[in-house]
Amino acid sequence: MRAAWLELLARPGRTLLAGLGIVIGVVAVTMMSIAIRGVEANFDRSMESLGSDVLYVERSPWSATDDLWAYKNRPDIRPSTAEALNRMIGSSRFSLLEMAVAAPSVSETVSYKKRAIGEVNLIGTTDTYARILPVNCQAGRFLDEDESRSGRNVCVIGSEVAETLFDGQDPLGRMVKIGQQQYRTIGVIQKQGSFLGLLSFDSDVVIPLITYERYFETGADSASILVKTKDPRRIAEAREELSGDLRRIRAILPGNADNFTINQQEGFRSTIRPIKVGIEIVGLFITGLALFTGAIGIANMMFVSVKGRTREIGARMALGANRRTILFQFLIEPLSICLLAGAIGLVVSLLLCNLLPIVYPGLPVTLSPELILLGLAISLASGIGAGCAPAWQASRLSPVEALRHE
Repeated sequence: MRAAWLELLARPGRTLLAGLGIVIGVVAVTMMSIAIRGVEANFDRSMESLGSDVLYVERSPWSATDDLWAYKNRPDIRPSTAEALNRMIGSSRFSLLEMAVAAPSVSETVSYKKRAIGEVNLIGTTDTYARILPVNCQAGRFLDEDESRSGRNVCVIGSEVAETLFDGQDPLGRMVKIGQQQYRTIGVIQKQGSFLGLLSFDSDVVIPLITYERYFETGADSASILVKTKDPRRIAEAREELSGDLRRIRAILPGNADNFTINQQEGFRSTIRPIKVGIEIVGLFITGLALFTGAIGIANMMFVSVKGRTREIGARMALGANRRTILFQFLIEPLSICLLAGAIGLVVSLLLCNLLPIVYPGLPVTLSPELILLGLAISLASGIGAGCAPAWQASRLSPVEALRHE
């Protein structure tokens, strides 16, 4: 080992250049793993706003890509469906469903003085909405029961709406204009951030359902019905119960297909898989190409080293070194190069981990012990792959022929 390290230190430039491909490969594989973990973490954070125990009754599935006209021609989901569901849930002691709430929505312009935001998602719902989904207010509060029943002109706004309209001012108690009516702001929803366009309250405005139906209901809108289940572990059974209740409410005859869709957060899982696969393909391609190039460079360097040190090999054998000793000597050199390159690659990855949160705030970036071990294992495997053939060639030399070599 000492002889191998002395040989590498004698030519530091060549050693570092030979290991450059390994450095790139280790950085690529660690950054790929970090990117995939970041995507999954952001996705899971966005999924929290959908609720793992919540079912969504809507006219069409979230992931619908074909036959859109068949879904469009379905009858609308009316807010009154939520009331009918709550009656059925309350009449059954063994129901797996807890409560339902209607949440129709429409795009509207929201303005305050001279500032306005177009295409804001305006939601009409009741105070029970906050019992189904985690709606946390960073200022003020959500709708209460009295406001829901009376249909007052009050609103709860998302964080982005508050930042744009009020620019640092306290929005509580201020009047904003939605459509043609004035609404008093009673709360600001805590900033959530969005990922892949998934549900986020940051750019939403919430008003009481009765107020929504008074000013924005057109008679042709299809609402979403949110249904909370009692046990997330039995959500499949709850889904079957909900389907049966909806068929009775909508008077669907036995044998006829459903004219509604029950969505849940798992429906979005299919949207993240292509992204993860794309990151993996690109990352593995870069990693494989870098490691292959680095291994070829190291193997070529070792073949040259064996040829240049043939007389040294013959002298060692003549003094008693066996073939295994020579094999290990010339195998330790590429292993040392690759482990050194792997360590450099991990240091570079650590620096990138510290820089990424500055460029992409909120991205969870950590260089875990598993990734460190993965980087070192890849480096070790590359060293073995690059050094086997040269080391074997060195160990098979004849001592007499090696001593005669010029």
